[in-house]
Amino acid sequence: MFKKFDEKESVSSMLQLKSSVQKGIRAKILEHYEHLENYIDAILPKKDNLRILKCHDHIEIIVNNAGELMFFRHREGPWMPTLKLLHKYPFFLPMQQVDKGAIRFVLSGAHIMCPGLTSPGAKMTEVPKGTVVAIMAEGKEHALAIGITSLSTEDIAKVNKGIGIENCHYLNDGLWQMKPVK
Repeated sequence: MFKKFDEKESVSSMLQLKSSVQKGIRAKILEHYEHLENYIDAILPKKDNLRILKCHDHIEIIVNNAGELMFFRHREGPWMPTLKLLHKYPFFLPMQQVDKGAIRFVLSGAHIMCPGLTSPGAKMTEVPKGTVVAIMAEGKEHALAIGITSLSTEDIAKVNKGIGIENCHYLNDGLWQMKPVK
C-alpha cells in the first residue's frame, strides 16, 4: 500500500475534522481495539483538532495537533495504527510472529505467506479472517509490519499455502518515512 508512497506526490489534501466526526472516529477505533480504552485520551485527545490527509488510492491518514501520523485506512476499511504508534503502544493489536527467513521479504513489502507463519520460530495468536494484526519477527522486540489476515489462523494452519496476511504498512515504507505534518 505504501511501497511507492511519496509525501509530496501522494498527499492530495488536508481536512480539519468537525468534533462530531472526531467522536465517530474515536468510537470506531475503540470498537475495533478494546485494549485502547484506557489510552485513547492520550492517543486521540478529545480537545485535539484532528486532521485527515487524503492521499492517492483512497488512503486516509489521521494527523493529531503535533502533526504525528496516528491511524490510516484504505477506502472504508478499518482504521489501522501507524507502526510508530504501535511501537509506543505495542499491546493493542494481536501479534503474529514470522520466522527469521521471512524478515527480509516482509521488509520489502511482501505479503506474509502461510508457511512463514506455521514454521518453527513462528507463532500465531488465534484471530478470525479480516483482523488487523501486528507482524513480529523471531528474535525481534518491535513489530516490523501491520497487516490484515486473509484467512483465520485456524485456516492458515490447515491450508499452509498462499497468502496468510496482507502486508499494509512495514518498516521503512513511505508512511514510515513521512515526516510530521504541520
